Amino acid sequence: MTKKYTTVSIMGCGWLGFPLAEKLVLNGFVVKGSTTKTEKIEILKEKKIEPFLLNLNPELEGKESHLFFETDVMIINIPPKITLKGLDFHVKQIENLVQYIEKSAIKLVIFTSSTSVYPELNKEVFEEDATETAHHVLWQAEALIGSLTKPKVILRLAGLMGYDRIPAKYFAGKKGLTFAETPVNYIHRDDAIAIIHQLIESEVSSGVFNVVAPFHPKRFDVYQKNCENLGFEMPEFIASEPQNFKIVNGDKLTKILDYQFIYPNPLDFYYQTKA
Repeated sequence: MTKKYTTVSIMGCGWLGFPLAEKLVLNGFVVKGSTTKTEKIEILKEKKIEPFLLNLNPELEGKESHLFFETDVMIINIPPKITLKGLDFHVKQIENLVQYIEKSAIKLVIFTSSTSVYPELNKEVFEEDATETAHHVLWQAEALIGSLTKPKVILRLAGLMGYDRIPAKYFAGKKGLTFAETPVNYIHRDDAIAIIHQLIESEVSSGVFNVVAPFHPKRFDVYQKNCENLGFEMPEFIASEPQNFKIVNGDKLTKILDYQFIYPNPLDFYYQTKA
């Protein structure tokens, strides 16, 4: 069967983008990958990923950057660095990218956003429940992508976990935590990559979708499992007033793709690093 798309550019070959690029190469795509680190150029080449040294500061900087936009699919995977760069920086980055994309022959744009666009409504939330007040930067960035005249898909990724990203690692040994009973919204990296790959192979060319594992265990149970399996010191939780929460529903995209999760339950996520 002839592929609908043959070339994919990934803006941001980091923790998610690099293994995504590897998978796409293995599945027959010509992949262009951007990095901000000179030392990563050879690593990308070794994996048969055409490397581009590009920076968004917030204007696009880099030699032959126009070649990066000669592609069928553009995946924008650059999380906002609010702490380092401030609130407006990410929005300006996306503004600049949008200008280049509109001038290109790109056939599909995939933008990785986050489920942090949803407020803590103490209930299950769906794509239409996002509000401007929950996470203003992401909301604005999504709006800019939505303004494109190109086909575009916005993926709101839940908390990305797996391999060396282990929930309990970030709270090991901490005292006085109050969110033991709140449900988690996580997605394993392997599933995020498989979903994006399947999306590219599908007929989907528009929409906003949540990308999240279908099970939402309590944080206490996730941390306890991590500590038991990987040797971290269990954090200490204290009794408190009920904490605000949300349970992100991801059925919309998984039903369209008929996607079968590799790791449907965060209690069973695969990790590599041990304490």
